[in-house]
Amino acid sequence: MNKKLLTQIKNEWKSNTWMFIELLLISVVMWYVVDYIYVKTTIYNLPRGFDITNCYLLSMGNLTEQSPDFVHDRSNNANSDDIKEIIERLRRHPDVEAVGLGHNAYPYNMSNSTNSFSYDTLSTGYLYRRTMTPGFIEVFRYQGMHGETPHELAEKLVIGAFMTSSDAFARNNGYQIDQLINQPFYLYGDSTNPSRLATTYQPIRYDDFTDYENSRSVIEYLNWYDYVQYKELCIRVKEGYDAGFVDRFRADLDKQYRVGNIFISDVRSFKDIRHNYQEWQTSQLRNYLFGMAFLLLNIFIALLGTFWFRTQQRRGEIALHKSMGATKTHIFVRQLSEGLLILTLATIPAIVIDFNLAKAEVNQWMNGTTLAAGRFLLTVLYTYLIIAVMIVIGIWIPACRAMKVQPAEALHV
Repeated sequence: MNKKLLTQIKNEWKSNTWMFIELLLISVVMWYVVDYIYVKTTIYNLPRGFDITNCYLLSMGNLTEQSPDFVHDRSNNANSDDIKEIIERLRRHPDVEAVGLGHNAYPYNMSNSTNSFSYDTLSTGYLYRRTMTPGFIEVFRYQGMHGETPHELAEKLVIGAFMTSSDAFARNNGYQIDQLINQPFYLYGDSTNPSRLATTYQPIRYDDFTDYENSRSVIEYLNWYDYVQYKELCIRVKEGYDAGFVDRFRADLDKQYRVGNIFISDVRSFKDIRHNYQEWQTSQLRNYLFGMAFLLLNIFIALLGTFWFRTQQRRGEIALHKSMGATKTHIFVRQLSEGLLILTLATIPAIVIDFNLAKAEVNQWMNGTTLAAGRFLLTVLYTYLIIAVMIVIGIWIPACRAMKVQPAEALHV
């Protein structure tokens, strides 16, 4: 059968050449689509390194001099003390589990600052700089690389020390920074004021669509200063107390959470913050998926039409095989083998084209990632399987219709 199949493909080389070219082009386009979906879904499902369940962002403000409640002669230190008092009151709230204050620190935050640090000849390059109080770590439940709980990790965040994600030296041939815990580092390129590396934590992603490489960060202790509008007051509510918390909390804002000239103006759920922050990314991904679904549908219709036409042309051949005792399974396998063999032959040059596209980073503008061997092999395999399924369906439907025709009728025509 194999020899007969090869002979038939050779005899029909003109139509099979066009089929080969068609499958080659489809394979390249399909790989591009599969690679995009693979990268996006893989990144989305990576561990985030934080937990926003039952977490809220509290907005703080300053009373102006025009307010009748404005307290005059308040120094910077007084404002800092007022914020600390608000934090203490929040800690005593029966619904609250943890309270933290940060600067450019909470997830799904478009406001950023950067930092870099070095040790000997090793340098991290710029990382996201997250300054926070120890309680901030407990609010979002960051985890240490050495099994530290959020509470244990928080205890290590002290003045004069810093923490970093375990992949901080990823650009230095993957140097393991854990070997340098408790060693002095130089931040901001300042070689006169060393800071101690307290520990490392599990990578904290920037958002759901950003990978680890573009989320590397460093955590420093938050120094108190008089810029209330830039400080991020975050809380975690105890399990089971989340329902109705916002309404209960807002009812006590004026009475409990205004100290001096500092007050809490609003409370927002991180569920809503996450939705609003990623709405454009989610919408963009949705549009890509709809476009790709439309492309896949057109590819399927094209393959279905091609194999439908080829199978209908072979009604006489199918009828002859049936009259000579061939079973439906035998006929179907014969038709299917031809399509899959041409696909396999077309996939070989398609892989070469795909590899060169990936090596040239043509697909990087959409994925933001570079070529990885495992990813390339998987996407090539997925591409082959998807097209193979389309070919199976495209041959199965017309083949079943053709095999219902009686041999005498088909041969007579």
